[in-house]
Amino acid sequence: MGVPGSDLGWTLGVILRRWHEQVEEAVAGLPHGPRGYQILSVVGHNSPPTQSGLAKHLNIDKTVMPYIIDALEGAGLIERRPDPSDRRVRRIVITPAGAKKLKQLEKKVRAAEDLVFHGVAPETRAVFVDQATRLAVSIHTDRPALDPCIAVRDVLADPALGPPR
Repeated sequence: MGVPGSDLGWTLGVILRRWHEQVEEAVAGLPHGPRGYQILSVVGHNSPPTQSGLAKHLNIDKTVMPYIIDALEGAGLIERRPDPSDRRVRRIVITPAGAKKLKQLEKKVRAAEDLVFHGVAPETRAVFVDQATRLAVSIHTDRPALDPCIAVRDVLADPALGPPR
């Protein structure tokens, strides 16, 4: 079942726009919305990264990252701590309030993703997410500096696609 004139880029753009709309609503009120959520999620589920390592992993510009970290820190969700092996380095650590907030947001994001996948059989969703994850990890491993935000920006800015609904 194809759409005449569509391709993978169109398909991914439609899915991503819908995901972004739903997740933006789910994380409303969190500093920097979906980006803040991504940071909170990475910090909450991994060893404390450095600010530059986090920026590289999430492909967030190094000049923008301090503002996002400052806002999340100001909200009491994360904090910068000196690295025990090199006190010049700061690690980004989730706070207890941040961990609690992350659990709440994860439930909301799962519900938002359920809306994105409305009408798709659970088995189909599981296969799609698994395969998309494998592809993303493969691409990220091969080209860790590739910025997915560029592709998203280009899709969202294309006047032929019209404004997001």
